[in-house]
Formats: sequence, C-alpha cells, structure tokens
Amino acid sequence: MTDALGTALLIRARNAIAAELGAPTVPEPDHPALAEPGATFVTLTQEGHLRGCIGSLEASRPLDADVRSNARAAAFSDPRFSPLRPSELQRTRVEVSLLQPARPIAFTDEADAVRQLRPGIDGVILEWDGRRGTFLPQVWENLHEPQLFLNLLKQKAGLPADFWAPDVWLHRYEVQKWKEPQKF
Repeated sequence: MTDALGTALLIRARNAIAAELGAPTVPEPDHPALAEPGATFVTLTQEGHLRGCIGSLEASRPLDADVRSNARAAAFSDPRFSPLRPSELQRTRVEVSLLQPARPIAFTDEADAVRQLRPGIDGVILEWDGRRGTFLPQVWENLHEPQLFLNLLKQKAGLPADFWAPDVWLHRYEVQKWKEPQKF
C-alpha cells in the first residue's frame, strides 16, 4: 500500500461528501487496489475534535465503494452528530483508515487480555451477547492505559466499564491511515 492509494482514498472520501452537499469535486486519481475488497473507517475532525467516524470492519465490497459510503455515513449519519452542513466542509479534515483483517485474541481472563493489548498498534473489537464495539488504533493517542482503553470500549459496546464474562470475544486489527493536511 502506498501514499498514492492514500491520496486516492482521501480524495474519494472528500468528493463523496462534497457531492452530497452540492459542492465542487476534484479529479480522482486511479489506483488498482480500489477495485479490490477493502474495509475502511472515515474519521472527520474539526479543529482537532471528532465530527464523525463510521466504517467497515470486514472487506465486503470494493475499496472504492467502501470509502465513499463510509465518508457519506461519517458526514451525515453518525448518530453522535448532526449532519454536516455545507458551511462546515471547508474546515473539516478527512482521515481514512484501511483495516487489515481482524484476528482473534486468545486470553485466559481480562487481565491476560489487557496484557496482550499493544498500545498504538491494535485496533480492538469487543463482542459479547450481540453487542459489539471497536476502537481504531488512533484511540490510543488519547487513551494510553490498556485497562482504560478496554473499559471505555466495553462502554462503547453498551456494557458497564467493569463488566467481564468468560465468553467475551476480542479481535485485534492494524490499520494504515492517511490524513488530509491541516487546512486552517
């Protein structure tokens, strides 16, 4: 994977949002990986604060379609935020994360699971009884403590921070990410 792919993904993500808002789009460079299945997360920020983040955990459609769909969803369908307005587009920074396939983490208990987490490297998916939450590896930038990371991930999945059960499932994944340069 190259910076050329990152550029192609970032432009497609921004263009997908701009097109929905009726704003101008720019020419999109091609890349052979865009036709291959891929899983992305698109994160939108404004002045360093989260403005939307939606993504796919599994590669189920071509990378081109995945990044466009997730960009539109991050801008207009993230339930934590109101839909992006045209006046916000210029100050919105786009980041695209390309996920590697998730791998299960084998552990004996919560303490063992926490010991195995790799800060700054692992994205983590937590699943239990139909509930699921994930944190991208970038979340480690603000949560350096593995136990706190896991506790907040449990809460994101709708569970108490102190919850644990023997049938909790954890998976880890890595990402390659690209972020638009700061514009303001």
